[in-house]
Amino acid sequence: MSSELIDALKQLEREKKIDPQTFLDALEQALAAAYMRLHPEEDEIEVEIDSESGEIKAFALELEARDEEEDEEGEEEKEQVVIDRREIPQQEIGRIAAQTAKQVIQQRIREAERELMFDEYIDREGDIVTGIIQQSDQRYTLVNLGRVEALLPSTEQIPTERYEHGTRVKAFIVEVRRTTKEPQIIVSRSHPGLLRRLFELEVPEIYDGFVEIESVAREPGYRSKIAVSSNDSGVDPVGACVGPKGSRVRMVVMELKGEKIDVVQYNEDPQTYVANALSPAKVKDVKVNEEEHTAIVVVPDDQLSLAIGKEGQNARLAAKLTGWRVDIKSETKIAEDLLSGTSEKGAEAASSKKSGESEAEQCAAVKSNGDRCANNAKPGSKYCGIAAHQRLAEQ
Repeated sequence: MSSELIDALKQLEREKKIDPQTFLDALEQALAAAYMRLHPEEDEIEVEIDSESGEIKAFALELEARDEEEDEEGEEEKEQVVIDRREIPQQEIGRIAAQTAKQVIQQRIREAERELMFDEYIDREGDIVTGIIQQSDQRYTLVNLGRVEALLPSTEQIPTERYEHGTRVKAFIVEVRRTTKEPQIIVSRSHPGLLRRLFELEVPEIYDGFVEIESVAREPGYRSKIAVSSNDSGVDPVGACVGPKGSRVRMVVMELKGEKIDVVQYNEDPQTYVANALSPAKVKDVKVNEEEHTAIVVVPDDQLSLAIGKEGQNARLAAKLTGWRVDIKSETKIAEDLLSGTSEKGAEAASSKKSGESEAEQCAAVKSNGDRCANNAKPGSKYCGIAAHQRLAEQ
């Protein structure tokens, strides 16, 4: 059995990449425990296995307790000292070793394989894997990754997707947990990281470092926005991600089962960045408040619904993408707010005049960019002498 044991361990090393010494150490401990049950009268039994020849030897140890120095609590420590060591006959070794070796090696193989799988997938957290749908119900979906099954919880699924048995899908590894059995791998189809990794697979410029993904905002199954920047002045980041005739972004959309994706250009200037994030709506002006981290966006009247999006989706995604609280207003609404403010100021001015103060009133006209005219109004009118503003007075 000895030579056969070593040959078997070497074959396991080649096939499963497991160190044979792992099995030998475990086998020595298991055999020692087995011999102790046969020889309970012995103080201790020690087993040695030669890693070259596979020869197994068992020794019965006679121990003697000797007093040592006192510990910190004042109690005497005792040390077990070997005073006799004799070998156990070979006839007993063969039968016990064969039974014990089989059980120990099988157990160690399972443990080593679980450890190898855990080490393999723990380094892949935040990466994409491809698997096949194995089983699906309301609580979770099992995805077969080959050597191990991954768990796709209902909270990590896309609401609009149906996971049918045998379907091949890509998923994002969220977490890898160590368990008493196989490692538990939690994957996601709704995580923003999935969108990021899919673009990295489809766009060579991202892989090469010419284009960077700055931010991702996603409402899984419906719409997403991704902000990109370029580290090379000769590379258009948006064009690189969209691809020729939209081929690259189309592949990502197909993988996400029709989820709409807006690719926008990142900009360090918050006004420009917020305006880009509201694409495809056209923005007239953006006013930011650094202290409150808010942005008031002025859009033409015909672009208001596009800027807000269905049920506020476009505005909501733009806010997630940029990190700014976005308030969208039409040009008409801005003009009404300014006129309302003018009326209040006019009432205050009239009250001041009654008190003996004379102060020129500002023109109530609003320019196309949303700013108010800086001229003073003519006496008896709310508007200045500019012809276009006078026509407002006539109206």
